[in-house]
Amino acid sequence: MGDSMKPTRRKSIPVQVGAIGIGGDNPIRIQSMTNTSTADVEGTARQILELADAGSELVRITVQDNAYAEAVPRIKKKLEAEKCEVPLIGDFHFNGHLLLSRYPECAKALDKFRINPGNVGFGDSHDNNFKAFIELAILHDKPVRIGVNAGSLDQRTLTRLMDENSRLPLENRKTAQEIKVDAMVASALESARMAERYGMKNDKIILSAKVSKVPELIGAYEKLAGLCEYPLHVGLTEAGIGTKGIVSSTAGISHLLQKGIGDTIRVSLTPSPTSPRTEEVKVAQQILQANGIRSFMPTVTSCPGCGRTTSKVFQEIAEDITAFLEERTPFWKRKGFQGVEEMTVAVMGCIVNGPGESKEANIGLSLPGLGEDPVSPVFADGRQDSKLKGPERIENFKKMIEEYVEKKYGGQKDGEPTP
Repeated sequence: MGDSMKPTRRKSIPVQVGAIGIGGDNPIRIQSMTNTSTADVEGTARQILELADAGSELVRITVQDNAYAEAVPRIKKKLEAEKCEVPLIGDFHFNGHLLLSRYPECAKALDKFRINPGNVGFGDSHDNNFKAFIELAILHDKPVRIGVNAGSLDQRTLTRLMDENSRLPLENRKTAQEIKVDAMVASALESARMAERYGMKNDKIILSAKVSKVPELIGAYEKLAGLCEYPLHVGLTEAGIGTKGIVSSTAGISHLLQKGIGDTIRVSLTPSPTSPRTEEVKVAQQILQANGIRSFMPTVTSCPGCGRTTSKVFQEIAEDITAFLEERTPFWKRKGFQGVEEMTVAVMGCIVNGPGESKEANIGLSLPGLGEDPVSPVFADGRQDSKLKGPERIENFKKMIEEYVEKKYGGQKDGEPTP
């Protein structure tokens, strides 16, 4: 997708989180979260390294009690020893003001604090605790994400809006779902304004309003985006497991990205017992890449298969080539091959769409389909380059991709345009 086709980003105030800029003209960032016990220093540091290696640009860790707070600076030291500079976000609920006060080294080690305004107390204690939290963030010069969740809304805000709604004529009353969305937006904005009254600068504040249902997510963020210029962190609270989680996250986040809404994203997948935590990072990358916003690795275009194809053959080739590109892309990037992540590779199953799609790709293999000549033409930059056949076809195609990458991207320096 050319620049003219990219969504126009909503204007937002840039916020610095460690070495990473969020909002403004900065790229839309990918965030993830550990699911280890933060008190397990070795295990948490190892998972943070895995997430960072997979492409997570910020990592959030839970800080729920004294043991977790004590562990944070030790985790940071382990990351520094591995030359890992990924910003760490401390996730606080209920007692964040106490933990940050008791453990200043924890506060120093973190790059951003996250607070949920629905979980900092009730009545006067809510405002006092929130004020103490914000003052500690100011003391340590740390940005804050004010993260509202539908499941733990500030009850004062929700009750107020429900009471106001009940006094309206029946035909003008909002549904419970609409009130929930309004309450999320109001809680986020009122908390941000309160933080500014306590002395926090507006370039230290990021907002989020997370919920598990896609329509509510879209409604909350569209309202929030129109009422402020704080950077927005976007994602479902609990997307779910497997296909359901991926589809829900893609539906909600993609809609908002196409509207120009979102400065960081997180795909909150429930991992299966056998899947790695890094799966949520890969899905987030694919969402950004599919929306034409950022590119992370070459894209494989492959057809779904039909009665015209020898399904097993082209499926195996598409799977093999995808794995090959995933393996080789980090190597190409280390060698400074600028633009290789934007390369498209086609693996098509028959002559109906195969040649056309292969010509559109940087390099493409068009299989013959059932009952046809077993010769498979290869197209590079829109022209037929050669023909492959036989069982060595896959390995020969890999060699051709390698040669194409060396020729197309290998001679460039940083910032030099692709020929």
